[in-house]
This record gives sequence, C-alpha cells and structure tokens, in this order.
Amino acid sequence: MSNAEAQIRSVLTLALPLILAEVGWMFMAVVDTIMVGHLPHPAITISAVALAQVLYNTLAFGFGGVLFGLDTYLSQSHGAGKFDEANRWLLHGVLLAAILSAILMSVVHAASFALFYMPVEPVIRNQAVTFLRVLNVGTPFLMLALTLRRYLQAFNHVKTIAITAVTANVVNAALDWIFLFPHPWGLFNLPGYGVVGAAISTAFARLYMAVFFLAAIWYFDRKHAYGLRTMARGISAASLKQLAIFGAPVGAQIFVEISIFAAVTYLIGTFGPLPLAGHEIALNIASITFMVPFAISAAASVRVGQAIGRKTPAEAAAAGWTAIGLGAAFMLCASAVLLAIPHAIARAFTADPGVIAATIPLLLIAAAFQFFDGLQITATGALRGAGNTHTGLLVHLCGYWVIGMPVGILLGFHYKLGAVGLWTGLCTGLIIAGAALITSWHRTARKIAATISVA
Repeated sequence: MSNAEAQIRSVLTLALPLILAEVGWMFMAVVDTIMVGHLPHPAITISAVALAQVLYNTLAFGFGGVLFGLDTYLSQSHGAGKFDEANRWLLHGVLLAAILSAILMSVVHAASFALFYMPVEPVIRNQAVTFLRVLNVGTPFLMLALTLRRYLQAFNHVKTIAITAVTANVVNAALDWIFLFPHPWGLFNLPGYGVVGAAISTAFARLYMAVFFLAAIWYFDRKHAYGLRTMARGISAASLKQLAIFGAPVGAQIFVEISIFAAVTYLIGTFGPLPLAGHEIALNIASITFMVPFAISAAASVRVGQAIGRKTPAEAAAAGWTAIGLGAAFMLCASAVLLAIPHAIARAFTADPGVIAATIPLLLIAAAFQFFDGLQITATGALRGAGNTHTGLLVHLCGYWVIGMPVGILLGFHYKLGAVGLWTGLCTGLIIAGAALITSWHRTARKIAATISVA
C-alpha cells in the first residue's frame, strides 16, 4: 500500500464515523424544519424556526467552540501515550462546559427579548421567542455532549459517536411526531404543540446524547484501563484558564462564521416570510453538506495532533493535506447534486410553491461555494491540530465581515437582489477564506517539519 493510500485510509477510518455523527447532529435541525414545514402556514412556521435556530446556534456553537481546544490537548496527549494527562484535560473540559453552559443560558434568554424588536410579522416573532426559550433548556446537555465527544474521538472511539448521533436522530424524529401534531389517544390525548414541539424534542435528544457519551466513556475506561476512575480529581485553575484561552479563538472563529449566516438571516427576514423560509431550507442543505468536511476537519485535527505528539512531522503534514483533499472532493460532488436537482431538494421540505421558488436560486449559489467551504474548514482543522487557533479567526473576520457582508448588503439592498444578493456576499467570503487558509496550512506544515527536526 502506498503512503498516499495509507493516509487516505487513516483519515477515513476516523472521519467516516464522524461524518455520520456530524450529519446526524445537523440532521436534527433538518428534521425539525421538515416537520414544521408540514404544519399549517409553512412559510410562517419555517420562518419562526429559522430565526430561533440561527440565533441559538450562533451563540451555542460560539461558546461550545471553546471546547474544541480539547482536540489539540487530548490528541497530542494520546499520541504521546500520556493517558493520565488526557484524563485531566477531560476533567477540566467538563468543568469548563458547566461554566459555559451557565453563561450561555443567560445570554440566550436575554437574546430572546431582542427578537421582539425584529422587523418581522408578530406571529413569526412570537413563535420564534417561545421556540428559543424551550430549546435553551437543553443547553447543559449540549455542552456536556460536545466535551465528552472530544475525548472519544481523540481516543479513536468514533464508531460510538456515529451510533449516538444516528440513534439520537431517531429519538428526535419520534418526539417531533409526538409533540408537533395532535394525537387523540384517549386519556393520553396530546393537543400538539406546533413549533414548540420541535424545541422540546431537540432538548430531549441532546440529553440522550450526553448520557450515551458518558456511558460509553465509562465502558471504554473499564475495558482499556485509561485510568479515569482512579485519576486524581484536583482542579487546576491554571489548566482551566489555559484551556479557555487556547479554545477561545476557536469559539470566536465559529461564532464569526455562523454569525454571518445569522446576520443574513435577519436581513432576509425584512423581505418577508417567503424569502426567509427559502433561506432556511437552503441553509439547512448547505449545513448538511458542510458537516462532511467539518467531520473530516475534526479527523484532521486529531491525526495531525497525534502525529505531532509522536514527533512525526511528515505524517502530520500528510494527514492535513489528505483531509483537505477529501473535503474538497466531497464538496465538488455536493455542488453537482445541488446544480442537478434543486427543485427536488426544496420539494422535500414543503409543497408550498412560493417557498420552493424562493429556495432554488439560493441552492444554486450554495453549489458555487461548496468547494471553497470544504477547503476552509478542513484547513482549519489541520491548523487546530498543529496548535494554531488564531489564523482561522482572523481569516474569517476579514473574509466574511470586512468583504463578504458589505458585498452582500450592496447587492441585496442597493441593487435590489434580495436574498440572492446577500447569499452572493456569503459566497465571496467563503472563496476568500478557502484560499487564505490553504495558504496558511502550507506554511504551517513546513514549520512543523522544521520545528520537530530541530527538536
């Protein structure tokens, strides 16, 4: 087997279960959108969910992204065979997750009041506020699941992550059906809670994921004697601070990237419910395709970190480039699908012809930026494995907010292209980010080789 084949197999062995996990994670939102799209007045219900989900996801994954710093510490400790050190990082990660959860829940609740000042129809706004507040109940479970998952993937137990994500989707879909729609079951008559039912089901699904991950870690510790049950449980304020400072740029980068979509969502909301519903469907599809290179990015972070821990720079560079190539190749295929069957994709969410018509142009723009989206996220993962958490933040700030957003606003409002103009701005930002981060990884890979060789 050639070295290239070995690297592809190594990355895919870790990435494929993570792909199932990431797609499964995002598919919960897709299922919620599909379900509420079959309630009466789908343009209204989809728009309400769009406003709530984009606000919650922007804040939650910005805060939760701080925990992604664990990828570097856990994978490098695992690569060096220092299990006790990795266990201590997990302990500090759980504590950090608890702190972040308390802050995040307060911020989300406060942010729900801001929705009342959105220039959208009152019926959309009121449903969005209620959805957001119910969804916020599941925040501690989300933060805990994010933390425990980092440990499992750093220790190569990725099949468990995939199984959890798939089964959590079954739980979410079943609860959606139970809570969204009325069920006259005699003494157990359920009236149907509409869009709020989707928030209830998602909160329960996140609880399920956290419990599953916790049970899996307990099982693997007994099986492989990682030492979690016998480790010293003292908390180091210095280590907690180190983890938070190291992960903060990762969280900020994710916040910057997701917040651009949040800003676009709220701007499109001023055009009315049909453009907003079309945007939500197209954003769901773009998020699903993005989850594949996002999972490959996580695999890149782990493989690069493990290789650096073993002091094998050539392996670290090869792992990074392999992940980038795989992510870009998948996104080219996704682009072809979006170009080929945009109507069928939109029709899967709703039968409303107005919503379908608003969705199709945005899917075509999404097809244009798929390749660059794949490049930027996989390069970010490789950089994170090498301990570089700052470059991605700077690139996304410049690409999205300094260039992409002004272009989108100019096209959307001045040239009256509406949602299409705003999405064109997003496309511009992603192209710039992809090119810049690939260049950064090229330089970082050379620096890794030089640094480890000298050491």
